[in-house]
Amino acid sequence: MDDWHDNWYVDDRCTNCDVARQFAPELISEVGGRSEVVRQPRDEGEARRLHAAVFACPTRSIRPASGRPDRAFDPFPMALDDGVLICGHNSQHTAGANSYLLPRPSGTAMMVDTPRWSRELAGRYAASGPVTDVLLTHRDHAAHGRSYADHFGARLWIHEGDLDAAPDADQVIRGLEPVEIGPGVTAHPLPGHTLGSVLYLADDRYCFSGDSFYWSRALGDLAVAESVMWHSIEELAASLARVVGRLRCEWILPGHGDRCHLDADEMSRRLRALAERTRLLRPRPIDFTAVRW
Repeated sequence: MDDWHDNWYVDDRCTNCDVARQFAPELISEVGGRSEVVRQPRDEGEARRLHAAVFACPTRSIRPASGRPDRAFDPFPMALDDGVLICGHNSQHTAGANSYLLPRPSGTAMMVDTPRWSRELAGRYAASGPVTDVLLTHRDHAAHGRSYADHFGARLWIHEGDLDAAPDADQVIRGLEPVEIGPGVTAHPLPGHTLGSVLYLADDRYCFSGDSFYWSRALGDLAVAESVMWHSIEELAASLARVVGRLRCEWILPGHGDRCHLDADEMSRRLRALAERTRLLRPRPIDFTAVRW
C-alpha cells in the first residue's frame, strides 16, 4: 500500500451518516455537521483503516487528491472477529446502514441487512459459502433484500409490522415471541424504531440490533436514537424491558451507530441499564442532527 500518504479529503456529497468515522475515528471526525479528514494517515495501518472508510461510505465522498481510490485496497467483506464479517459498501437506499455476514458451522452464511446491490459484490459475499438467508431488521434496510435473496437463492425474512416494505418476503416473523431462524440464530421482535423492528441474536455472541440501539462514541455507552423514532419510543422501552433478560451476547452490531465488543456479563449490565434509561424517555420530533454518535 504505497498511496497512504496521499492528500485525502471528503467531498460535498457527505450526508454525515457516521459510517466513515466508525472505521477511522482518529482520521475522520464530524466538523460542522459533516465528516472531514482531520489528519492524513501516518502509516500503513492507518491507511488500511482509511480505505475501509472509503469503501464503506455510501456516497463515495472520501477521495484522494490524485484521483479515485484504488479498488485493490477494498477490504470488504472484512472480518470483525472469527465469527462475523461486515459487508461495507453501504447503500444510500438504506440511509447508509451497515450490513453483516454471519458464517454458520455448516459452511453456509446469513446476511443481516444489505449493502448496495452489485452482482460483483454478491459474488464476494458468497465466496466463502452459500448465503441461505437474508435477515432484514426493519423496513428502512429492505431496499436490496430481494435482489440479494434472489441472487443467492436465499430466504428473505422480515417482520409482519414492516411487511409492506418487503411484501414478497419468503419468511414473515409474526407477533412478539422469539422465532428460531436456524441453529443458534433467533429473531427477537422489537417494535419501537419501526413497528416491525427485529433484532437477531446468534450463538449467544452476536446481537444484530438494526436501528433499535447502538454504541455511542460520544456517550461511551449503548444508546437509542430517541430523535429518530418512526413508531414509538414508549413501545421501544417496553420491547427492551421484555427482551433484555433473554439476551446474552458479546457484540452489538447495529445498522446505524458504532459497534461494540464487551464481556458478556458487562454487556448484559449495559443492556439492562439501557432499558431503564429508555423507560424515562418521551416522544420528541424527528431530528437527525440530534443523534449522539
